[in-house]
Amino acid sequence: MENPKTYMTKAEMARRHIQSMILSGAVGPGDRITTREVSTALGISETPIREAIRGLASEGWLDIQSHIGAVVQGLRADQIREISALRGRVCGLAIELGAPNFDAERLATIDENIEAYAEALDRKDYDLVAQKNYEFHELLCDNPQSPWCHKLIENMHGQMSAQRHGIPPQHHRLCDALTEHKSIRDMLRAGDFKGAAELVKQHEKNTGDFLIRMISEIPAIDKRRQA
Repeated sequence: MENPKTYMTKAEMARRHIQSMILSGAVGPGDRITTREVSTALGISETPIREAIRGLASEGWLDIQSHIGAVVQGLRADQIREISALRGRVCGLAIELGAPNFDAERLATIDENIEAYAEALDRKDYDLVAQKNYEFHELLCDNPQSPWCHKLIENMHGQMSAQRHGIPPQHHRLCDALTEHKSIRDMLRAGDFKGAAELVKQHEKNTGDFLIRMISEIPAIDKRRQA
């Protein structure tokens, strides 16, 4: 059954638009986000956009700088390490609390998600891969027993996005992530929820370590391009 449509405030509309700009790589760390730009794109006044910007700044998506305004905030290695650890522990807790929900129907949906991810990866449809990756973590965390875990994971959505840091999709890492998703699924199917939680922690750590490594290589990559 489809969820009934819920009313979206103009501030939430602006929030999602700005997040999509960041996640798609349309804007990167240090780029400005202006209320006028968002207002023109959405056809809404600038007041709810300012509200959205304040909210995103409080969550670490944006940095409000004097005389400049809102700019996309990058993440340091220590921040990425902390966020990846948090995501792993929160998602792992959601799995253990929500164990009763991983019935045959939920597991079949996870199978379908993994298959769609694999097909999109074969086609190098990286936008769809990102969507299926997001849906996979939703299937792990969105349980009646773990609403706060789900909310926290939602708030951290995109913090670990490579595109956010100006890094194009890396096929080999996406392949590794798919293998990790399959291992988590296999643990869930076996009823080993503690084991699945441990795999999720490792999965998030792997993602964080990869992102840190890629960010550290950006200056060298830029220098080679300029040579």
